Amino acid sequence: MVSSSSSFGLFLSLIQLVLLVAQALIQSPPLFRYCINSSGNYTTGSPYDENLSNLLFSLSSSSNRNGHGFYNSSVGENSDKVYALGLCRGDQPTDNCIRCLSGDAIHALTKECPVQKAAFGWYDGCMLRYSNQPLYGILTSSPSFALVNTQDVSSTLLNEFNQKLKALFERLSSQAAAENDLKYATGTQNTSDASVTIYGLTQCTPDLSAQECTECLSSTIAQIPLCCAGKIGGRVVVPSCVVWYEIRPIVAAPASPPLPPKATPTSPPPPPSGKKKSNASQRKVIITVSIVVPLVVLIIFVWIYLRLVRKTKGKFEEADDMSIEALQFDFDSIRVATNNFSEANTLGRGGFGAVYKGRLWNEEDIAVKRLSKDSAQGDIEFKNEVILVAKLQHRNLVRLFGFCLERNERLLVYEFVPNASLDHFIFEPVKRADLGWETRYKIIVGIGRGLVYLHEDSRLRIIHRDLKASNILLDAELNPKIADFGMARLFNIDQTQAETSRVVGTYGYMAPEYVMRGHFSVKSDVYSFGVLVLEIISGQKNSSFRHEGKLEDLLGFGWNSWKEGISSNLIDPMLRTGSRLEIMRCIHIGLLCVQQSIADRPTMALVIQMLTSNSVDLPVPSQPAFFMYNHGIGSSSDMSLGFESNSGLTGSDQSKSNSAHKPIPENSTTR
Repeated sequence: MVSSSSSFGLFLSLIQLVLLVAQALIQSPPLFRYCINSSGNYTTGSPYDENLSNLLFSLSSSSNRNGHGFYNSSVGENSDKVYALGLCRGDQPTDNCIRCLSGDAIHALTKECPVQKAAFGWYDGCMLRYSNQPLYGILTSSPSFALVNTQDVSSTLLNEFNQKLKALFERLSSQAAAENDLKYATGTQNTSDASVTIYGLTQCTPDLSAQECTECLSSTIAQIPLCCAGKIGGRVVVPSCVVWYEIRPIVAAPASPPLPPKATPTSPPPPPSGKKKSNASQRKVIITVSIVVPLVVLIIFVWIYLRLVRKTKGKFEEADDMSIEALQFDFDSIRVATNNFSEANTLGRGGFGAVYKGRLWNEEDIAVKRLSKDSAQGDIEFKNEVILVAKLQHRNLVRLFGFCLERNERLLVYEFVPNASLDHFIFEPVKRADLGWETRYKIIVGIGRGLVYLHEDSRLRIIHRDLKASNILLDAELNPKIADFGMARLFNIDQTQAETSRVVGTYGYMAPEYVMRGHFSVKSDVYSFGVLVLEIISGQKNSSFRHEGKLEDLLGFGWNSWKEGISSNLIDPMLRTGSRLEIMRCIHIGLLCVQQSIADRPTMALVIQMLTSNSVDLPVPSQPAFFMYNHGIGSSSDMSLGFESNSGLTGSDQSKSNSAHKPIPENSTTR
């Protein structure tokens, strides 16, 4: 069903597109353009042509922005994959930047290079590159172009001018290379002639390192004497950087473009008269209105149509507003963000692979999970699962930004959560001492709300199956976020239970019916939640709980203490604040969640009601499951048993044969 909000959003987007197209029709051609014939050609209507059109159309969207004025994306697969970079001059406001990339760049460059798979164009306000080869993070210093202002520097000032220009470029090159966000610098250099001030500009594409930017600018500046010796202005452009100087302001206000190199030495032409400017402006207004008005009328009819057509066929009743392209990251961009997956950036390792911290060019931190390469899952299934997980939007779930499926790599890109996982707080004596009851209670409720969303409020019913302290991440305010959906299972809305012949999860957190018979349901997650509640209150692991120096079973000890009316024995001695009645109520709720009988355990929706409202009466809990000892499993077994999929959500059908999947080695965990 096409919702009214999505229809209106589409309407506004189309209006913006019409304005950009209309603006593009009255824009100037590129200052430089180069069609790269060596990369081959494509034919009209081919997959490459379609991918190129889609990529250029969406390149300037916010999802592809890697910093102010810098855009990077790719579309397609294998030989039909297209890569693109867009860079705006550092002083350009966002609207001008988008207008340049969406109008001038797309229309002018594709018109100049109608069949070439790769092309490169510089404009007065932006640069566009596209290719069938990766572009991000790769220093490219050819081809080069020069544009020169043909007016000569006075002979009496020439030597000083050259020295001052060299000093200015050296200073600006250092500044641009050191600038992480923009790789852009402007400045001025005075001369002994008060009427002559040199204005300079240097800029690299922000995907380059400081060293690569310096190298690009140095080689480009070295071309200034070859093209522009003794001239009052000039610029040299290569795909990865640009240098520019004039004796008039470069970025303060629009100026007449420099004369082309082939012109004879003359002074720059005077600016047009006010009357001519007025006539030109009137012509632009007339052209714009004649184009925009009919298209706006057409779009209004389209929008009305979308409002009326509200039926759609398929499993979901909502519009699928997320595409593969919107979630796909380029491998090179992730490689650069993680410093080539360096050991220093490693956040952790587990049975599914390693997790690395990374930083995008917009200074946004990310966590990249690099999955092991021995998965039998296909690419299509991987993408479908990623799309589904990315649609799970809740403040208590870790957000998935996207994925990369390239060079035999499977990468998942998540938001970076700064305070690591709950087990680093609740089981660590120093940090635990600072974790008061108010914070612990907030964590308990937050985890519960995240599970309610997965079980009842999301599009489909999701069973996490590996809920544990190490899979609960804490943000800067210590709000909990459920993470790691590598073992999650997908249920239909009306489905209540499934079974598998391959049990996955972590000992101590798994419900008894799951360990013994492979049966799982939403109540399996409820059981794991109950274990977590008791761990948070006691400050000890279920697998190594001790009381008065003696090794105990956390669930058994909690149950016996509750029966004897001494539940306070379970409370962490370091927990010196908070309502004892509220803590005791949470112990009671935790025991209700870990009951042996599936039917006796509450749903997560009811658990949240119990946690947040004292008016909800709590039933008497029955004895919890003691399967860890009854079935010969050692109390220190805190490891994952195996897996059915190493990326995300798996289907809801019964798993009777999983021979294609390898178990996780002993002594390894999911993280």
